[in-house]
Amino acid sequence: METVVECRQLTKAYEKNVVLNQIDLVIKKEKIVGLLGPNGSGKTTLIKLINGLLVPTSGEILIGGKKPGLDTKKIVSYLPERNSLYNWMKVKELVEFYKEFFEDFSEEKANSLLSMLNIDSNSRLKILSKGTKEKIQLILAMSRDADLYCLDEPIGGVDPAAREHIINTILNNYNRKGSILISTHMIADIEGILDEVILIKEGNILEHSTTSDIKKNSGLTVDEYFRRKYKC
Repeated sequence: METVVECRQLTKAYEKNVVLNQIDLVIKKEKIVGLLGPNGSGKTTLIKLINGLLVPTSGEILIGGKKPGLDTKKIVSYLPERNSLYNWMKVKELVEFYKEFFEDFSEEKANSLLSMLNIDSNSRLKILSKGTKEKIQLILAMSRDADLYCLDEPIGGVDPAAREHIINTILNNYNRKGSILISTHMIADIEGILDEVILIKEGNILEHSTTSDIKKNSGLTVDEYFRRKYKC
């Protein structure tokens, strides 16, 4: 199975603060992978490195066999933890922007999802709620036909009633030949869709296992296993 992400002794540090510590990691295509760890464990830093928003201090990261750059941005769809949309724009203008910027973006899919979630494409973002903006950002990310979807806390700011709908939106709209990397600390809500989990703590990879192996070997759910590992 083809590799979509490979890290070799990947390190990111700010002076004496080591955020990622010589990690080795391989993520294959056609997998849904949970990147799990408490706040400050290095999850967002790893996702930013994958997306070329940060540069490694040492070691190497390859996306589809290439160093992060213009070529890899064409195959990676990124949902940041914080809303990064322009409040002055209308929703339909954002759709047009993504259509022009990303060759693999489906305007038809985006408009269908907006309609499904009852979001008016003529609305300006500045009048919309935080939750609606997060849904729009997710729709834009999932309307691409990417090799890798990097979703940083996609349900972190969503109320419990909407989480299942968000998860279904993710599952029903990604390229099945690609992979999804989901960073979250809300494990119980998403563990049912995960093929693999990466446990990270203080910049170190504690474990990279399949969810089936975790359940079989420990007799625990992924959420229970996480809590035991992190003693929380």
